[in-house]
Amino acid sequence: MTLRRSRTALFSLALVAGFSVAPHYQSDHWSTATAQAAEEKIGPKVTSFFLANGMQVVVIPDHRAPVVTHMVWYRAGSADEPPGKSGIAHYLEHLMFKGTKTTANGEFSSRVAAIGGQENAFTSTDYTGYFQRITPDVLAEMMALEADRMENLVLTDELIIPERDVVQEERNARTENNPGSLLREAMVAALYQNHPYGIPIIGWQHEVNSLNKDDAIAFYDKFYTPNNAILVVAGDVELDVVKDLAEKTYGKVARRAEPGKRMRPSEPPPRAARRVEMEDARVRTPSFQRLYLVPSYNTAEDGEAEAFEILGELLGGGSTSRLYKSLVIDQKIATSGGSWYQGGSLDDTIFGFYGAPGQDTTLADVEAAIDKEIAKLLASGVTEKEVERTKNRLIKQAVFSQDSQSTLARIYGGSLSLGATIEDIESWPKRIRAVTPEAVNAVARKYLKKKRSVTGYLSPEKKQG
Repeated sequence: MTLRRSRTALFSLALVAGFSVAPHYQSDHWSTATAQAAEEKIGPKVTSFFLANGMQVVVIPDHRAPVVTHMVWYRAGSADEPPGKSGIAHYLEHLMFKGTKTTANGEFSSRVAAIGGQENAFTSTDYTGYFQRITPDVLAEMMALEADRMENLVLTDELIIPERDVVQEERNARTENNPGSLLREAMVAALYQNHPYGIPIIGWQHEVNSLNKDDAIAFYDKFYTPNNAILVVAGDVELDVVKDLAEKTYGKVARRAEPGKRMRPSEPPPRAARRVEMEDARVRTPSFQRLYLVPSYNTAEDGEAEAFEILGELLGGGSTSRLYKSLVIDQKIATSGGSWYQGGSLDDTIFGFYGAPGQDTTLADVEAAIDKEIAKLLASGVTEKEVERTKNRLIKQAVFSQDSQSTLARIYGGSLSLGATIEDIESWPKRIRAVTPEAVNAVARKYLKKKRSVTGYLSPEKKQG
């Protein structure tokens, strides 16, 4: 099982369950004319329809190989948890493999393995997903198994208590034993003073310790209902076949809850810059981070999210970016340096910077150099040439992402789970093409203010005496 913070910037990012971002392609020999032509490229015809119980179904045909990606997305993640029950969304993800009224504990996974399939699940702040990669001939069986655990999950104390220990061990491995993860957790908690995004997806350890069967069932009964779910089927399938199978399996699942609009605490306007400094004996390489609170695709004004997408890539998206060239190549004060935009969140999100000092420099040197680049950006802005080159690179990444059926399934599932439409996803390249230097400069000057930020230092523990 994997956890991730939502990073679905509609069509811009290739998502995988574990989910790494699509690689940054560094060649800039992708002409504007070529990129614009790619925007007109006819990709797979994506079709969406709804079952009578309210479940959305999305079909993405790809007949190049006899493979199918089958995914179910629930519009519920860690930010939807009741107060004091942090980690229950991820805990339930684990428990979904514990059996139903008709299947035994572990039988779901064993049946997937028996037919040569692959499977996993993931929890985000805003959604939870389950997926399998299979051959077309067993799609009906996968739908039946997934539909069964959508309504017939059976939990007992003897099953769930040992699994809670597994979750705790997962937290130990991913967070407690990783100083970088501990710093990031502290920084995000400082950035979000009121919103549940400040709570780690895996949960606070002391709260996870107290989670029980009733907590899991309550979350399951509220959110794991077909009208709160999206089925995405990508691969060697036909629309009429998928529709028929979906109606025979998922279509028979009763609509048993009305989750309604997700109501979450809002974040107050930031008023003061914050700092988090952490020392740990396990740290070998110091690192610098800064996180800014900014709008997501869902909360931004028209064009702002796309402008942030350009800004993140232009400033720090790879070895041709401003930060890398300045800090690593020209000044040689850092071994790394970059920036990123986490656009795919239901609520306000993060624009981040990072860097690591060289052998003869310090974290303060890196911070000062990044601050200098930000000041230069705010004073002089970006150029038409930089923006055009960045647009072409991002659109190229989007085109390349269409080559993978599983990536397409994840892009559509994640985006639709956040309230986007198929039209939103498919129009993303054109919206990126419409971004102007003035729009990029405007979002930088509006949101890259120290009072909206948390700065983090991670250093080796200083020896005493």
